[in-house]
Amino acid sequence: MDAAQVTELVKEAMPGCEVQVQVDGNHYLVVVVGDQFEGLPTIKRQQMINKVLFQHVMDGTIHALHPKAYTPSEWAERQAGA
Repeated sequence: MDAAQVTELVKEAMPGCEVQVQVDGNHYLVVVVGDQFEGLPTIKRQQMINKVLFQHVMDGTIHALHPKAYTPSEWAERQAGA
């Protein structure tokens, strides 16, 4: 499963979000930026992403999933500090 396929799955499940995926073998870093994360703790945000890709983790397509979720303002702050 390539980065474009993962990106499409997440975008379908979480419309309006910006999605970035980095793949290293079968390790996937998935960064999702969207208003829907406003006010949610980190674990709830990660669970939302995990839910989208759960079947692919269970069948072994994705060995390691590293979900990161930010609101647009949090993402802007991270980018400014980078």
